[in-house]
Amino acid sequence: MKKIYLSLLIGLFALTSQAQEIVNQNDLKRLYNLMKGFYSSEAQSIADSAFFDIRLKMVPMWQDYEGYWLYVEQAMAGSEDKPYRQRVYSLSIKDDTTIESRVYTIKNGAQYYGEWKKYSPLQNLTLDSLEERKGCSILLHKIERNYFVGSTFEKDCESNLKGASYATSDVSIEYNQLNSWDRGFDSNDKQVWGATKNGYQFIKYRYQY
Repeated sequence: MKKIYLSLLIGLFALTSQAQEIVNQNDLKRLYNLMKGFYSSEAQSIADSAFFDIRLKMVPMWQDYEGYWLYVEQAMAGSEDKPYRQRVYSLSIKDDTTIESRVYTIKNGAQYYGEWKKYSPLQNLTLDSLEERKGCSILLHKIERNYFVGSTFEKDCESNLKGASYATSDVSIEYNQLNSWDRGFDSNDKQVWGATKNGYQFIKYRYQY
């Protein structure tokens, strides 16, 4: 299993600037299936105390809607009933070489914590229950059949968390691992939140079908 260490941003950008492969509906569905599942950063937290043991859950939702939708919760291990991040992702083809993962928050989202336990999460919600985080989409490119790499675009993702002006996310996704490096920067491009050494390495421990 290959691994990409997101601290090597030069390497990441080199990957995404290679002659990118054309993507189609089969690639879109394949990426969706790769993303589904339960993940843990426990192994990384044991190897390096700079990282926390975090649990990430991405489950299918809105199977009757057009496109591919995922409900996402992220929480500290042992506090999975109190996620610190809740999102909805929508996957679609943006252009010949790019798959876009749009990012949404849920209005009054706390009442839906734990929906990942349900067979059909958020079944009664409608699109007007969501708020898109404009500029925060992850733009993903296929490097190999089961390997996708992407990021937000430059400084487009606004953030005011801990004095930030904008946020960035760098992501790689493969068969049983997802690597993610989320960071916030102030108006002087100084990092004010997020991991500093490299990204989180999430290992999939449960698959979703």
